[in-house]
Amino acid sequence: MTWKQFIEAEQQKEYYQQLKRFVEHEYATQTVFPPKEFIFNAFRWCKLDDVKVVILGQDPYHGYGQANGLSFSVNDGIPFPPSLRNIFAEVSNDVGAPIPPSGNLERWAKQGVLLLNDVLTVRQASPGSHQKQGWEIFTEAAIEKISSEKEGVVFMLWGNYAQKKGKIVDRNKHLVLNSGHPSPMSANQGKWFGNKHFSQANQYLSANGKEPIFW
Repeated sequence: MTWKQFIEAEQQKEYYQQLKRFVEHEYATQTVFPPKEFIFNAFRWCKLDDVKVVILGQDPYHGYGQANGLSFSVNDGIPFPPSLRNIFAEVSNDVGAPIPPSGNLERWAKQGVLLLNDVLTVRQASPGSHQKQGWEIFTEAAIEKISSEKEGVVFMLWGNYAQKKGKIVDRNKHLVLNSGHPSPMSANQGKWFGNKHFSQANQYLSANGKEPIFW
């Protein structure tokens, strides 16, 4: 099955019909992010067959021009939000990669990193505004599909929200890495830096005969 087939199957379900009505009304009456054509970018840039790593986020960024449909990622030319800045700092400390000039994580997605938010849309300046409308059911179904149909995927679960979401992942088939969230509040309490998730992921992928990620 492809992501296209998965999405089309979910779109036939009653919960998704209600979600679609809500989302369409929001886009028609409010400023909503990401732009409509970017909503499914996580699936567009990372095919189901190619998924090697899953990084779970919560909501899209709710500031103008930031969200591009990939968790933690921002469009080219947009300043790094604090969480993304801390992610890049840990990548640099962990695997020695330089801080990139752009916070656009498409380059990760194209290597097999599914950058999936729990909720795929949000109203401007209103975090959590599209929660509990149906997106959580959709993204849980996507995680379940990866867990059941694939083997040897690395799930990076940062913070309590992602860890709760990731409870459905089969630990016998996949590597699950838990740590604090990269947001400043968590990172400054010592729960983020030094988690070495990026090197651990690459070691696991290599041990399972998969190409490591160029972080």
